[in-house]
Amino acid sequence: MKLVKTEEAVGQVLCHDMTQIIPGVSKGPRFRKGHIVREEDIPVLLSMGKDQLYVCEKDDTVYHENEAAEVLRQVCQGERMEASEAKEGKIELTAACDGLFRVDVERLNQINEIDQVMIATRHSNTPVKKGDKLAGTRVIPLIIKKEKMELVKERAGETPLCEVLPYQIRKAGVVTTGNEVFYGRIQDAFTPVVEKKLAQYGITVEEHVIVGDDKAGITAAIRTMKEQGCELIIATGGMSVDPDDQTPGAIKDSGAEVVTYGAPVLPGAMFCLAYFPDGTPVMGLPGCVMYAKTTIFDLMLPRIAAGVKVTRQEITRLGNGGLCLGCQECRWPDCGFGTA
Repeated sequence: MKLVKTEEAVGQVLCHDMTQIIPGVSKGPRFRKGHIVREEDIPVLLSMGKDQLYVCEKDDTVYHENEAAEVLRQVCQGERMEASEAKEGKIELTAACDGLFRVDVERLNQINEIDQVMIATRHSNTPVKKGDKLAGTRVIPLIIKKEKMELVKERAGETPLCEVLPYQIRKAGVVTTGNEVFYGRIQDAFTPVVEKKLAQYGITVEEHVIVGDDKAGITAAIRTMKEQGCELIIATGGMSVDPDDQTPGAIKDSGAEVVTYGAPVLPGAMFCLAYFPDGTPVMGLPGCVMYAKTTIFDLMLPRIAAGVKVTRQEITRLGNGGLCLGCQECRWPDCGFGTA
């Protein structure tokens, strides 16, 4: 740092907080460390008794922390995201709409390996509401070499690290399976649960049929819903290995390509996911969805609703974090469940 006359400090960066005392009114920082002195600040500083200032020596080879934070914002901010003003080298990003928040974790890690910069985000594939905080960026020192920020941009590439995808699917069909429901031995308690969860993402159940434990009947119901224009088809129950459980085979026979039958998630190990050639998803839900607060269905539904085609690898990687602890007060998605 160097000592300069206050009148000559315009454009310089303050090295420490400057306290202003107004008797009987206030006492506190009037200018924060890192503030770039402006012409209109000079009279205020002089009135505070500051005829000289300690400032950071800044040249064309370095960025001020707020300038560097703007670089980090640029590499992070995707569509449907809003940014705060840079303050003390930090910028925060929030959601501009409801949707699915996604992060390119590999590129994020590569950038955070660069000394003196940091980006912190929510977990990728988290459902968010408009106004939710998504990420925060800042550099550690008050000034930072421009070449380091160029390395940040190089590792980030051309596309933003983060994005918010709006929910796209609006119409769903539900195939309720099981002889016990088909013959009226018990009431269908599964469909109301599914409808409630779908509604959280703006999806309504347009078609609903109840089918017995008959593979051909389940297959026909799935195909019919596809022909009727359902954008998402869900089959409930019949997902175990009992002789009467026909749903996985019926999904396969419908013409949809099975991505997985089984997931490293509890509750929800017997989950099935498939896609028709045009991308229409079909989900087979195990019985746990009917009674457990949070399951594999909650992890997959936001992605499906946002039009993301889920791969087998994305599902198999859920094992690390795929154990729900069954907390008395469920706080998902603000917890570790499914955050691989």
